[in-house]
Amino acid sequence: MGKEKTQKTVREGKKVAAEKHEQEVAAPARLHELFKKSIVPSMMKKFHYKNIMQVPKLERIAINIGVGKATQDSKLLDAVVKDIEAIVGQKAVITRAKKAISNFKLRQGMPIGVRVTLHRHRMYEFLDRFISIAVPRIRDFRGFSDKSFDGRGNYTIGIKEHIIFPEIDVDKVTKVFGMDVTFVTTAKTDQEAYELLNGLGMPFVKRQEPLEKKAA
Repeated sequence: MGKEKTQKTVREGKKVAAEKHEQEVAAPARLHELFKKSIVPSMMKKFHYKNIMQVPKLERIAINIGVGKATQDSKLLDAVVKDIEAIVGQKAVITRAKKAISNFKLRQGMPIGVRVTLHRHRMYEFLDRFISIAVPRIRDFRGFSDKSFDGRGNYTIGIKEHIIFPEIDVDKVTKVFGMDVTFVTTAKTDQEAYELLNGLGMPFVKRQEPLEKKAA
């Protein structure tokens, strides 16, 4: 009986995964379509790529949330996990302390944060909602800085309040928390990464000069 139950569970899991894949293929993310139809030819022309495979692409989106007070209040961590999972539509992973730090009353293995990594369809879908809906709800927003690239094709944004996401019911929030959102690309330079994200709709502050000159 146990073996049959396990096999049935595996079959059901495969069926759900197949149905999900069909849905993603049938309804491709809007920004992924934009990337293929507009951004790829535009970047090939601007950077003189000889092969379409040279065009940088968005590889994944990593979201990290530090929950220092979780060491004293486990319910806080549960609330953060619940909210971030509602925002991204994917299971979150709890990060734990790698070593003990007595000054901070931190023990090895103690939960200290939450992280989520998005790929493919969910990545583009999240980015679309982030740019179109969440960002306009940031108070006094005037554009993201172009100084947060790391020189290796990655760009990180600090979000102070998770309640900018429409999936969150403000009336039910017990604690407002911030997060770091990192956009990992295959770009080799800051300029290429900037052009990619800018093409996808990332609302950067209008630049006065190219990134290469700023770096110099």
